[in-house]
Amino acid sequence: MEDIFQWCREGNAMQVRVWLDDTEHDMNQGDDHGFSPLHWCAKEGHLKLAELLVTRGARINATNRGDDTPLHLASAHGHKEIVQLLLRNRADVNVTNEHGNTALHYACFWGDQAVAEELVAAGALVSIANKDGDTPLDKARGVVAKRLHDLAMEYGQDLKKIQFKDQSWLGLKTRSRDATLSRYKGISMADLSLHMHLASTPSGETWRGRWQNNDIVAKILNVRECTTRISRDFNEEFPKLRIFSHPNVLPVLGCVNQPPQLATVSQYMARGSLHRLLHGGTGVVVDTARALRLALDVARAMAFLHGLDRQNRCRFHLNSKHIMIDEDLTARVNMADAKFSFQEVGRIYEPAWMSPEALSKRPADINHEASDMWSFAVLLWELATREVPFADLSPMECGMKIALEDLRVSIPPGISPHLAKLIRICMNEDPGKRPSFDMVVPILDKMKR
Repeated sequence: MEDIFQWCREGNAMQVRVWLDDTEHDMNQGDDHGFSPLHWCAKEGHLKLAELLVTRGARINATNRGDDTPLHLASAHGHKEIVQLLLRNRADVNVTNEHGNTALHYACFWGDQAVAEELVAAGALVSIANKDGDTPLDKARGVVAKRLHDLAMEYGQDLKKIQFKDQSWLGLKTRSRDATLSRYKGISMADLSLHMHLASTPSGETWRGRWQNNDIVAKILNVRECTTRISRDFNEEFPKLRIFSHPNVLPVLGCVNQPPQLATVSQYMARGSLHRLLHGGTGVVVDTARALRLALDVARAMAFLHGLDRQNRCRFHLNSKHIMIDEDLTARVNMADAKFSFQEVGRIYEPAWMSPEALSKRPADINHEASDMWSFAVLLWELATREVPFADLSPMECGMKIALEDLRVSIPPGISPHLAKLIRICMNEDPGKRPSFDMVVPILDKMKR
């Protein structure tokens, strides 16, 4: 596990790429000091590796134990191109570390005018004071100080000192994940401390609890009779759900296989599902820009899942209830909502998001990639309208009308014409004419800008 940090320090691109291709590896894990692979690449100046990690979805604003982000490290070590890369990917330019220093503090301290100018142009404030009361301008010297002063004035900054305010207690920092989580596979039910019942569904009972000092969710599967064969199939299939290598996929951390009890264990997401975010009165405003970011997260996850070998894929129905929202409002496809081969075969519970062919044909006769794209189109409609599709119909009525009576979501006026067009393209009645997620990702990325 420690090898990845060494390879990133050394710039060993080949080994890092091989490591990333293993779905059980989490690129956002931290070492003993909380340094993620991106932290090390930013510190050592390995631009190509940093680009690879960012492309694969490394967390730009992850913090180490000292609350440094990759931008702090790239700025402190004068790696201008990595600074530019991080800024293009929404690095928080004014975030402070445990000493109250921003990335601009470090660029000024080391007299790196080029990096300092990049940061100020991206919105870095020259007047934020650290714990010692020093601003970046206080740290700068000579020509650099004058240039940053003039640049700040040019950008309309207020040069009045912004006093240090300790916000660490607010829990706003995004720590690099604990690398130990991906080490566990078989878990004993006795090791789980389950204290809050969250939901009952046909597939099982969901509980919130604690395990290995982590907040977790355990889903105890509803199996009529846990035979030896079912226990064996469960053991063979659950590793497909341990996908740690993509930031928009929420992996199953491990499983409990103690007949008659079968359970999956996942990380607890305090914000809940996308369905709750949109319809549950959470107070989070999902404007068009945020809706597009959430849609892009889901599209990236689905493109990744569709890129896996077929034998490594699971049975999964895409809808807003199966998308979880991380602390930083990142959308993540929840692998714990995938179905095992022995679960609910032939049963359908959320038809509103399902394609007509998925509701009327045998699984063997369905193009599952195209069917997922239809579900994604309904998800786009849901994000655009903030409404539940076919909320006035029972699941049975909804499924029958979609499959047999051409019931479809209608796109109301006021929705962006580009988004409306994308929804229609993704809902093409001919499955063969629907795009792939690899095609949709760059479209959404361009719309997001």
